[in-house]
Amino acid sequence: MRVAAFQRLAIFDAVDKVADVLARDLAWADEQGIDLALFPECYLQGHSYKAATARRRALSLDDPALNTLVGRCALEKTTAIIGLFERRGESIYNSAIVVRAGRIDGVYAKAHPQESGCTPGTDFPVWTLGDWRFGINICADLRYPYTSTRLARNGAGLICNPINLMLRPRKAEKWHQPGISGLQICAKHTRCWVIASDVIGSNDDGWFSYGSSAIVDPNGVVVAKAKPHSEDVLVFDLPDRQPERGFDQKAPMIAT
Repeated sequence: MRVAAFQRLAIFDAVDKVADVLARDLAWADEQGIDLALFPECYLQGHSYKAATARRRALSLDDPALNTLVGRCALEKTTAIIGLFERRGESIYNSAIVVRAGRIDGVYAKAHPQESGCTPGTDFPVWTLGDWRFGINICADLRYPYTSTRLARNGAGLICNPINLMLRPRKAEKWHQPGISGLQICAKHTRCWVIASDVIGSNDDGWFSYGSSAIVDPNGVVVAKAKPHSEDVLVFDLPDRQPERGFDQKAPMIAT
């Protein structure tokens, strides 16, 4: 299975502009035979830790603007994972949608949101793509090993991690390498492949992101890593079939 992690410039409050970038990137991915394309956390509207901003930006899954965007993703081969702020009634979630053949095929909501006003998700769905199964953890979810454990126990061989490490300059520098290390710990703990997609750039508050997109094998080896401070695309061919070993039930647990 061919996967791709897109490291892209963060764009704020411009869904139409993001939609154009997504359409371009996904058309390219389809031409390249990409089976699964991963985009960053809250990529669609731009990330924020402020409750009022997240609420203003949030879209429901039946919003016409979102459905128009999704309809542009009616690709022959590529399935996409796209991060967004999602509205469900009065609740706001930090979510990622799975888009397949021009429709939303499911959604995962971040179990451990750091964003003010966001409701924690409680479900850990797994999707099938060819001979593989994949699930989603969003950014800080990986600090809590039970989140990836749930996916592995449900049969996932690939864990997709949309992230948004746009932080104050000192914190951005502090968390760049630990962000990669967290992917490696997750891979070794679950015996799954792990793929992460991050943003680059800065916001109006002077925060910025190096870009910590990477692909890690089940032994914790980083097989692909994006260039820092640069838009980049990581493409990697996983084995044709998901390894039978999957999650090691006897592996020591950090948390459950």
